Amino acid sequence: MPTKITVIYDNPVDPAVFEEGCPAQLMLARALPGLQRIESAKVWPKEDGTPTPAYRTIDLYFDGYDTASKAVTTPEAGAFFPTIFELATGGVRILFSNIEES
Repeated sequence: MPTKITVIYDNPVDPAVFEEGCPAQLMLARALPGLQRIESAKVWPKEDGTPTPAYRTIDLYFDGYDTASKAVTTPEAGAFFPTIFELATGGVRILFSNIEES
């Protein structure tokens, strides 16, 4: 079954610094072996303009759990994953999910 790795960034201490580092991080993510597609999205603020708990997400799509699991053990992942924690000054969560419908 298709699998995705979702990176959920909480609101960074300095959004401008986060946004500056995001393009380089996405370029590293694109090098992950077996990656089929990538989506990056910025979370809309609440209707009153206040921030939501999440700031941005990245979804990395693979053909299955085994492929995603292998991808995160590669040198390419060794270059990519530290950048997640460098940019995540407000916190981060990483999920492996089974895609049931698309």
